[in-house]
Amino acid sequence: MSSFDDLLQKQKPRVQAVLNILLESPYFYKTDHEEHFLFLRRYQRDFATFFEDTFGWQLVLDPKCARLYKETWYNDRITPSNRDLFNFTKRDECLAFMLLLEFFEKKLEEESASVEEPDNLRFRFGDLLLFERERLLELFPDQADGYSEEDVRRIMRPVMPQLEKYRFLLKIDPPDDEAVEPDDTIYECLPALWHYSVQRISRPIGENPLDERHPSPVDPHPNPNP
Repeated sequence: MSSFDDLLQKQKPRVQAVLNILLESPYFYKTDHEEHFLFLRRYQRDFATFFEDTFGWQLVLDPKCARLYKETWYNDRITPSNRDLFNFTKRDECLAFMLLLEFFEKKLEEESASVEEPDNLRFRFGDLLLFERERLLELFPDQADGYSEEDVRRIMRPVMPQLEKYRFLLKIDPPDDEAVEPDDTIYECLPALWHYSVQRISRPIGENPLDERHPSPVDPHPNPNP
């Protein structure tokens, strides 16, 4: 009998709860259910071995976030267009996401923040907008006319709801009696951002080295479920 089988026999309800949570969404945050998350961390090796031996999936876990990484899709009839994926297809939207990661890493460095800290980083949308525009102008100086402030707002308009939907960002609602301008909207950086590296994403296809913070290739929807 494996150690996971033994754990399942002794604590079946908790094991089942953790398994279900891991399969219900791309990311399992500690704040989703702290007791189950800590149970997963305590028996991380048992769960990781179970997923690897049974399905060939990798369990990735840090102090705030757990995810399952599936490298291969086995049902060829379920094409990418049939999957519910976090995936940007337009160039500027892909760039906007990569620049968000760069902005996130810049904020981490400025605030000397780490994943172990209890509070997540927060930022004003206006600060992100300014950063994105400045970087786009640096990257494409010959296309400056296409990256006015309004142009960048237009690019970001469909991006932000997707980042909220897939739980990369959380928009903080102001008090009911307080009106907030769009640029002053506060967003919280959720722990999934730690699992993405702008350096890794921006490498040419075919390069093999992976950084420590992102131990597997970028998977736009790491949940094994389509």
